[in-house]
Amino acid sequence: MSQEMLRYDRMVEAAKRGVVRQALREVLSRGGQLPGEHHFYVTFRTDAEGVELPDYLRAKYPTEMTIVLQYQFYDLMVENDRFGVTLSFGGVLRRLVIPLSTIITFADPSVNFVLQFQPDDAPDVLVEEETEAEPPVATDEPPADDDQSDQPKPTGTVVALDAFRKK
Repeated sequence: MSQEMLRYDRMVEAAKRGVVRQALREVLSRGGQLPGEHHFYVTFRTDAEGVELPDYLRAKYPTEMTIVLQYQFYDLMVENDRFGVTLSFGGVLRRLVIPLSTIITFADPSVNFVLQFQPDDAPDVLVEEETEAEPPVATDEPPADDDQSDQPKPTGTVVALDAFRKK
């Protein structure tokens, strides 16, 4: 039996980062404007690979920084693995590029929504919606049996979920 495990923790983190990406894309689809009272607080690691920000901001915020996207942000760009935005710092416009894998917290206080991300040294795999892998195609042919032993093959067990439902 293989010792490899499915990494659900990484799958969940990637899915949460997908929520951030989709929220930012929704803003783009509305012409770069947040609807209603929505506003985003994004905390990210400034010392992580791929983060682009001016040196003086990196010196001021050597490990992490929080930005607010509400009224005055410009040139929002959203890619599969990062987003870019231009913000005003002391009246001077500066461009930031933030990989989604560097985000620590994403919040929209207007609707009491917060995502916390687990620190992970390994890069997250972000699934691009348009290029998800196709599911395997079923065929009428039985699978090739490479194991010629007479040992019985394990079969799946059906579990009724009714026992877990509240009545």
